[in-house]
Amino acid sequence: MYPLLAILSLGFLIVVHEGGHYFVARWCGMRIERFSIGFGPGIFKRKSKKTGTVFQIAPIPFGGFVEIRGMNIAEDVDPDDRAAYPNRPAWQRFLTIFAGPATNYLSAIVLAFALYTCHGVESSWRWYGVADVQQNYDAYGKLEVGDRVLEVDHAPIMAEGTWSDGTHTITAGKTLTERVSAKQGAPVTLTVLRDGKKLDVTITPTRIAGPEQELSIVFAAQLRACCNLVTKHGEPRYLMGIVPSETPDVLDIGVIASAKGALEYPVVQTKLIASGLYQIIAGKEQADPGGPVRIYSEFKKAWELGFINGIKLVMMLSVYLGLFNLFPLPALDGGRLVFLGYELVTRRRANPKIEAMVHMGGIMVLGVVMILVTLRDLHVLW
Repeated sequence: MYPLLAILSLGFLIVVHEGGHYFVARWCGMRIERFSIGFGPGIFKRKSKKTGTVFQIAPIPFGGFVEIRGMNIAEDVDPDDRAAYPNRPAWQRFLTIFAGPATNYLSAIVLAFALYTCHGVESSWRWYGVADVQQNYDAYGKLEVGDRVLEVDHAPIMAEGTWSDGTHTITAGKTLTERVSAKQGAPVTLTVLRDGKKLDVTITPTRIAGPEQELSIVFAAQLRACCNLVTKHGEPRYLMGIVPSETPDVLDIGVIASAKGALEYPVVQTKLIASGLYQIIAGKEQADPGGPVRIYSEFKKAWELGFINGIKLVMMLSVYLGLFNLFPLPALDGGRLVFLGYELVTRRRANPKIEAMVHMGGIMVLGVVMILVTLRDLHVLW
């Protein structure tokens, strides 16, 4: 089901965006000729008897489009055709174009509200959990995936943040690895939470002498990445044989707080995206572009990790898609909004030939970029 969920998630982003254009255009009295998911000739088509719109699925998964009568600037339009795009008032055309990104933001809000209401929100603190238990270690058979580590030798431990129940307060200090290594191989008693019950489990760590011994350990690379097996000076470490995770609590915040958090979500996410773009432009971070293939792969991974992770990725990419389309670049919604904004302010339409050349050039550049990004994705995956 994961590949199917990934495809449906990608399709959801496209349908929501183009659906915004479609419904606002119809509300404004425009005639929609075609609603397409993907580009190219339609593979599956269905024509609405009521509106005459052709709904189709096309083979090139670079996005989708809504073809409104007369929207192509090079198209000859009857000046008396009130259903044609250029014959509608400028404010209606502006709303029609703006509706796509706006609907992406709206979908993120709706999904966030549903998630926060039905599931809750993650806490600011993190507990150590058991993500995996390796064989040939004493922890194997004693600890189970999903266990939450509460104490080490009856001293509370947290991975991050501060937790309080009103009486007791725990603040993150030394890490789990540091606590275990400090015992120098002596047995360690872990208090874990399993199925709602506290259990004390005594584990004798295994001494890792150095890089030579690491190479003989199963999953050495994973353990080295997660548990910091050996210091840069080659000092020995003592391992229990678990791959720890940092797990937050899930808090029930109620309907009102969920609504407030849902409204704040796209704002916070937009700030994070803008900050990331600034870091890339300033040369402080390296860009890592991805196309439909990459998005499909990330969706598949997210759904494999669980339903909540899949929904969170849909929420985040909804904001990404909405913000990206608002960039004032040719061929994007933002580029069209620039021309419409000029028309609203000056009360006169921009030169159609210039606008057509700008958008056509943008489409060509965007197409080349998408092809290159997709080829890069295929190279990475294969």
